[in-house]
Amino acid sequence: MTTVHVPAARAARADLSVWPASTTDPAHGELSVGGVPLTELADRFGTPVYVLDEAEVRERCRTYRHAFPDAEIHYAAKAFLCRAMAHWVDEEGLGLDVCSAGELELAVTTGFPPERIVLHGNAKSPRDLETALRLRVGRIVIDSPSEIARLAATVGPNGSQKVMVRVVPGIGAGGHEKIRTGTDDQKFGLSISDGYAQHAIARILDQPQLRLTGLHCHLGSQITGVKPYLVAVRRMVGLMLRLHEQHGLVLPELDLGGGHGIAYRPGEPALDLTALARRVRAELSDACATAGLPVPRLIIEPGRAIAGPAGVALYRVLAVKHTGEKVFVAVDGGMSDNPRPALYGVRYAPVLAGRRSTAAPARVTVVGRHCEAGDVLAADVELPGDVHPGDLLAVPVAGAYHLSMASAYNLVGRPPVAAVRDGHARLLVRRESLADIRSRDVGL
Repeated sequence: MTTVHVPAARAARADLSVWPASTTDPAHGELSVGGVPLTELADRFGTPVYVLDEAEVRERCRTYRHAFPDAEIHYAAKAFLCRAMAHWVDEEGLGLDVCSAGELELAVTTGFPPERIVLHGNAKSPRDLETALRLRVGRIVIDSPSEIARLAATVGPNGSQKVMVRVVPGIGAGGHEKIRTGTDDQKFGLSISDGYAQHAIARILDQPQLRLTGLHCHLGSQITGVKPYLVAVRRMVGLMLRLHEQHGLVLPELDLGGGHGIAYRPGEPALDLTALARRVRAELSDACATAGLPVPRLIIEPGRAIAGPAGVALYRVLAVKHTGEKVFVAVDGGMSDNPRPALYGVRYAPVLAGRRSTAAPARVTVVGRHCEAGDVLAADVELPGDVHPGDLLAVPVAGAYHLSMASAYNLVGRPPVAAVRDGHARLLVRRESLADIRSRDVGL
């Protein structure tokens, strides 16, 4: 991935190019992350288990701050959030994007400064808005016209709340149709093309309790090219110019969202963060100069690009089955802890961890334990031909949208999360037990 510079010696080893920078692979095949062998983590915490490299998370936060020194960087909590993650992000000087009262309360009760938090969501509940105001969240992003009056009423006549407006710039970008959010045919934001964004902004200006600080847009996820962001800059500045002409409005902030693409398998493309920062700054400066507007403060919202490459998922092989010409390797997790292959067709590159095999590679499909034909974790991948029950498989780039999207399917319980750093490991999120599941079942 180009977001974080990889040492040349490590980059030459393509099999580790998508792993955390701390990953080592000694001659005997004992993969380690953060100085801790993966087999040791599997034995200590059981499987499935998610391993999060704290140093990798922190370094990726710093990389964003270095690339955008004059911008606000907000970590998108939906990718993965726990108390430790909120603490790391806070210490590295980033803000936080949340999408619910639950994410917001967890962050604030951990000690995250509420003024550095932005609340998103296309359908915010009364509890979401009340919690945001009670905890004094920094900004609320208005996503629909109906939110304007509801939020103003909740703020009250003597209150004040900073808001932004999520604008749909009419740009199709992203790795899959289900994660493209910059076009007019999806549920997020207010369109420029049909005038809904301009109408909503006029209504906000009529509410003295609401202080409009800027515009927000988010094009989608897994975007690997710079051009969509440059088009977004031009269209957003164009809207800012129209608002200035109509209302005398000069907005001090422009949020370009996130969606920065990462590589899940060696050789896949990733967004070049250095090029993105350089070209976005230049495009914004030129567009504002042409429009006669001051350059607004940029806000950037990476989530996956910070958490994804820092995570590794560990599974234990339960069965190997030959069916016709296919070989299925079944593991002790699956779509309940990673639904992304079933939802988006995402492809991963699992490896055998804990032993080095001399067997020739074989084409296999790694499947989960759930009663669902679509429970496939990695289709048509190479593993050693002697893979067998009891083996440990490691899946890199597993830090984002795995546990945060996990379910209770088949009531197997969600996996734990362990952090590694400098040869030490500690539990961040414990495994969901059968007792946890039973305790929620209160009727008979």
